[in-house]
Amino acid sequence: MKKFNIRKVLDGLTASSSSASAHPGPNQNDVIQETLQSEHFQLCKTVRHGFPYQPSSMAFDPVQKILAIGTQSGAVRLFGRAGVECYCQHESGAAVIQLQFLVNEGALVSALADDSVHLWNLRQKQPAILHTLKFNRERITFCHLPFQSKWLYIGSEKGNIHIVNVESFTLSGYVIMWNKAIELSSKTHPGPVVHISDNPMDEGKILIGFECGTVVLWDLKSKKADYRYNYDEAIHSVAWHHEGKQFTCSHSDGTLTTWNVRVPTKPVITITPHGKQPKDGKKPEPCKPILKVEYKTTRAGDAFMVMSGGLSYDTCCRRACLTVMHGKSTAVLEMDYPIVDFLTLCETPYPNDFQEPYAVVVLLEKDLVVIDLGQIGYPIFENPYPLSIHESPVTCVEYFADCPPELIPALYSVGSRQKRQGYSKKEWPISGGNWGQGTLSYPEIIITGHADGSIKFWDASAIMLQVLYKLKTAKVFERSLKGAKEEKQNTEIVDEDPFAIQSLSWCPESRMLCVAGVSAHVIVYRFSKLEITTEVVQLLEVRMQCELNDVDSPDPADHPPTPSTPAAHSSASPSQERDPFETQQSTTDEGPRDNVPCLKVRSSPLKQSPGYQVDLVVQLVWVSGEPPQQITSLAVNSSYGLVAFGNSNGLAVVDYLQKTLLLNMGLSELYSPSEPYQRQPRSPRKTRQPSGALSDNDGNNAAEEKSNKSPTSDAKDSFSRSRSSSVTSIERESREAVSSIHFMESFPRKTDSSASPSLWVGSTQGTLLMLALSLPPTGDQRLQEPVGVSPCGTLVRLKGGILTMAFLDSLGVIVPPLYEPWSEPNAPDEEKEKARRRRPASPAPTQEGQDSQYAVVCSEKQAKVLGLPSQSHCFKHNITESSFVLRADVVQMTAGLCLACFCANGHIMTLSLPSLRPLLDVNYLPLTDMRIARTFCFSNLGQALYLVSPTEIQRITYSQETCNNLQEMMGELFTPVETPEAPNRGFFKGLFGGGAQSLDREDLFGEIAAGKASRSLAQHIPGPQSMEGMKGAASGVVGDLARARIALDERGQKLGELEDRTAAMLASADSFSRHAHDMMLKYKDKKWYQL
Repeated sequence: MKKFNIRKVLDGLTASSSSASAHPGPNQNDVIQETLQSEHFQLCKTVRHGFPYQPSSMAFDPVQKILAIGTQSGAVRLFGRAGVECYCQHESGAAVIQLQFLVNEGALVSALADDSVHLWNLRQKQPAILHTLKFNRERITFCHLPFQSKWLYIGSEKGNIHIVNVESFTLSGYVIMWNKAIELSSKTHPGPVVHISDNPMDEGKILIGFECGTVVLWDLKSKKADYRYNYDEAIHSVAWHHEGKQFTCSHSDGTLTTWNVRVPTKPVITITPHGKQPKDGKKPEPCKPILKVEYKTTRAGDAFMVMSGGLSYDTCCRRACLTVMHGKSTAVLEMDYPIVDFLTLCETPYPNDFQEPYAVVVLLEKDLVVIDLGQIGYPIFENPYPLSIHESPVTCVEYFADCPPELIPALYSVGSRQKRQGYSKKEWPISGGNWGQGTLSYPEIIITGHADGSIKFWDASAIMLQVLYKLKTAKVFERSLKGAKEEKQNTEIVDEDPFAIQSLSWCPESRMLCVAGVSAHVIVYRFSKLEITTEVVQLLEVRMQCELNDVDSPDPADHPPTPSTPAAHSSASPSQERDPFETQQSTTDEGPRDNVPCLKVRSSPLKQSPGYQVDLVVQLVWVSGEPPQQITSLAVNSSYGLVAFGNSNGLAVVDYLQKTLLLNMGLSELYSPSEPYQRQPRSPRKTRQPSGALSDNDGNNAAEEKSNKSPTSDAKDSFSRSRSSSVTSIERESREAVSSIHFMESFPRKTDSSASPSLWVGSTQGTLLMLALSLPPTGDQRLQEPVGVSPCGTLVRLKGGILTMAFLDSLGVIVPPLYEPWSEPNAPDEEKEKARRRRPASPAPTQEGQDSQYAVVCSEKQAKVLGLPSQSHCFKHNITESSFVLRADVVQMTAGLCLACFCANGHIMTLSLPSLRPLLDVNYLPLTDMRIARTFCFSNLGQALYLVSPTEIQRITYSQETCNNLQEMMGELFTPVETPEAPNRGFFKGLFGGGAQSLDREDLFGEIAAGKASRSLAQHIPGPQSMEGMKGAASGVVGDLARARIALDERGQKLGELEDRTAAMLASADSFSRHAHDMMLKYKDKKWYQL
């Protein structure tokens, strides 16, 4: 009779992420004292790196020198000097259509596509919304905030203009209606407002541009239009000349019209910058719309006119261009991506002074470019921000915190030689803000693998991100020619991006790097500081196939099948090394392809620069017309000199020192004959590639089938088969695959009395297999004698595919895999011999009956801790029943070890070790998309990250210590800077009124003069961060200034209260005086005895 387990019943009824408590086994070791507690954990976002995904708008504070970029998902990214970045998010998620800085005030106005306007406070390290104004009956199309003004102009789709007090975020009763702005004789609606700006020399006059082509100069005082300028083509933008006498409009037919303010009948100048001028004097051919134009004057020379768009239609294949017109010269600057917006940076924030432009910030769909206007040829500035994460789509990510301190300088020294030349020699102009003064500083490295086969190493220390080094793995292979399409279809297993990185294994101490690509290839790299030329790239071809030939499996009840073991499977001898071109010639189109790799390794000499240099290429080959299966797990060990990798066909172990294949076996062959977990082998499926699916092993979730083209096709959002089954759970009907590999000095057999080299292999069916390794002594013997690999059977079976494993010693301290310290591989042989020494293993306890190691194993469903060498079950924890774990890692915190898990339902959990006691369970991401699931990874000291969009990395922490220090680590956006002095009007201009005319807008727009606005027009929503919120949020110098300002406000309020109390006391004293006088008159003539 089957044993009834009440805990499993309860697990099925509960839908929480952590459904079962730790289950101590009979051999529980009470000696280990666990130091981690729940109070050591707290989850919060730290910083977001990368280019803002789908940008939509941009603004710049010319005094603070801070750049703001809004996106279509409602995000706002703020950039200052290198290392000063900030991310904000509107709750609605609506697109940001416009941004406006309150220049040098530490505030930002954002207008959204849902017709809401928000005021952000930037005087604190994490900006927050102070006020929100939600329009109900008007659609916002344009906003304008004049310099040093508190009145914001908002244009609408109906053509009306509303005015908002930025301080109180309330609407003024002053409204400019469209029917009053245009001519009364006009029979058509002018369209939405596309431009608003005030005359640089007269604040009482504003210019209103309507989409239809009409421009109106409106007099705010007289509340009427002074002039109306009409043009046949639609308007996209308007730019004033600083003297306030002329303005330039850009139109939809590619023309620029310049108007004299006092001559509204026709434009003074009409040009088509990119149009062909007909010889007969006719109108030029129409061009594409000029989406934006800016006109900036200089004191010493000609003005600059910068515009985007306007190219002729016959240049449809050309890329997007920015045109810079300076005097008689016209420069057309091609961009890599379409232009979203651009801004010209000028020396002065005052619109009525000579602008003196020095740079142009160009926001592209996938890049940010800053052009130097002060140098010949208009070179670009070198961008200090990590905006090139998406240069090629990211296919895998790994995160390493607390690395060896010498690693980052070593990578930087080889990466500095890869930098491009020809940048502007000036400093980066977006230089606002101050760095954080965080005390938590340890080396952190992020590695990203990309679709084009490149790998980037990033310095991620102190919540910054800077690229260190870039490795191009595609250089190892021959580039396929355009004419060889048929051949490509026959050999390559993906339609595009055949070099895409699928997974990688990196040993920071030895600097060994092993990379698995989507075309079933593995490349082993060594790090060297010397340049070498490799005459012949070392190649090892491996023939991996399933246990049975491609026939239907018989019914196991009638005839249990016996595995057919090809020669490559039965022997541990290396496969023959041969020229890839010979294998190509050995196959013909008549028969099925066999023994052919997916890619050709280059035959010509390979020049390898300092950095990572290829040591060995391992390629899986086609087998009887079936393509090789993609690699699902990978591990490298520098101390053993071995690389192990696996897929759905089995496991392979390669000796990269001797360049030989040691083992090539199917998983069923690794089971011992009496194995209770042994599965009957099945025939492979007929399809070329198994499709990835987001499903758990019990089949509760529906599989989302995607064709496995490549990690970068539209299946980008599906799980690629990178790293392990943390990204895919192979369908039940497919054969068992390798999902996790770990090298360790451990006890692969129960009878072992001391730790020895071993290999631990986890499968997608939850089986943990052990293999013993027999290594020759170091030195020449290691390079000549063979390495022995012998399967030792199964240790344990878990529910769901195995994701990760780790080993603890008898005191609960993690035992890292052995490594060989890095030494220069291209050094002379004498130095090599001195440096080559294997790190000694820590001696294991010899007491009998006691376990000297603990194996921590985590699958998609549960975690177990086992004692070694007894192989006893010590602890067990069912992590989830309703979902499944996507990523799990054993991580070192400051106070101890824990197991960190990320589930498909968005929960992030940590469990203590070795008792598997739940410490943290937070529902962080309610809706987990495929990209996040594919790229999420944990690291030591409570750090984690994931790819939140195709262009951005989001870093988070689950450490209470890091959360407490986060405010100190973050940079300050706002710094106290004096606003430049206003331009001097001069004596005669002041005498005769020729200078700029000021306007008291309070008299026009205030409630006394303009009345109250309609309550139904817009709703005011106070933000969570008002004046009270600023008191606790600000810190440092900014906080002192903010507190001083708050104190002044409070002092003024208290003085007002004191004045009221004084007035009340005076009134009371006057009343007392009158009463006393009346009493005196009443009793002055009476004697004392008459009282």
